[in-house]
Amino acid sequence: MTFQEDVVRSPIARWLLSILRIILGFFFLWPFLDKLFGLGYATPEARAWVNGGKPAQGFMKNAEGPFGDFFKNIAGTWSDWLFMAGLAGIGIAMLFGAGLKLAAWSGTLLLFLMYLAEFPIGQSGKGFTNPVFDSHWLEALGLLVVAYTFSGDKLGLGRWWGRKVGNGILR
Repeated sequence: MTFQEDVVRSPIARWLLSILRIILGFFFLWPFLDKLFGLGYATPEARAWVNGGKPAQGFMKNAEGPFGDFFKNIAGTWSDWLFMAGLAGIGIAMLFGAGLKLAAWSGTLLLFLMYLAEFPIGQSGKGFTNPVFDSHWLEALGLLVVAYTFSGDKLGLGRWWGRKVGNGILR
């Protein structure tokens, strides 16, 4: 069994990784709650999922670029459910520190698909600051780093969960 102390020697680094994990968890859980209830941050109450809103379809149906047609064709009720389950699951796993590897890879896939939906990155006049990379890359790397450094062992349920499931993908 591998624990965080076996991978990360610095106590300060262990704390920082745990804080990063919690921030990433809230980063995913907040949009879930906002889209579910229309808390008014990015989603007005009238477009809340509980009020008949379509949390993923609007984004997908407005996709442009070389992958625009792909996202428009797969937009539907099932994509709303999958998107919302992903946001909630990734957020909860990161906040509690259990199931981090599965959450990290799921989050990386979600972020990759969002990256493709906005491709090509760096389009002039659209607010991009870099022609190749955007925040999706940093978020995905952050998810993977906190998962593979066992950051859930500190300030989370990771140590307990690891004893139950081992060091595989469910860790």
